[in-house]
Amino acid sequence: MNNLDQIYADSDCVADYADGYFAYLSKVMGEIDSKAIERFVDTFLQARKQGSWVYFIGNGGSATTASHFVNDIGFGTRSWDKPFKVMSLNDNCAVMTALANDNGYENMFVDQLKVYLKPEDVVVMITASGNSENLVHAVDYANSIGAHTIGLTSFDGGIVRERCKACIHVPAMKGEYGPAEDAHMIIDHLVSSYLIRLVRSEAAAQQA
Repeated sequence: MNNLDQIYADSDCVADYADGYFAYLSKVMGEIDSKAIERFVDTFLQARKQGSWVYFIGNGGSATTASHFVNDIGFGTRSWDKPFKVMSLNDNCAVMTALANDNGYENMFVDQLKVYLKPEDVVVMITASGNSENLVHAVDYANSIGAHTIGLTSFDGGIVRERCKACIHVPAMKGEYGPAEDAHMIIDHLVSSYLIRLVRSEAAAQQA
């Protein structure tokens, strides 16, 4: 029985379940390696410094997290003079459906990376299981040309966790998509809120 099933079994009402869910999510968040988040931010800052692109990819709920990351980091930071160049490869419906229809869903991301990706760029793969075939193909291609690969994973991390050069792992149990995806979104907001303040401090220093 996974943790959410146990929390439900132990709950007499929705409020009990909410308390248990929040407590479990807090436990999961507390076990994430903060140094891995620091390395994640450092990679973003290095990409910004050299004008490289960061590409986000994911399936299902993780696809919306990829889009959210791009919004928060690319535009929420208001870093216009020295921008964070970010793109979600989930967001062009015509491209995705054409590639999936013509070349297979498993090649939907790698075909886009073949057009855009350069060795100095970064690919961030957001996934709970880490075993989606289209993400595995993407990480293998990105690694093959020397690009930076970062996973945001959960459960046991799967193949993506094994093959990415860096990873932030969320230690939720297999099948616990809610806490896994909650944690990925919290990491987005943590990272973007830090970068927003960093950009502000840079602007203040320039004006001083």
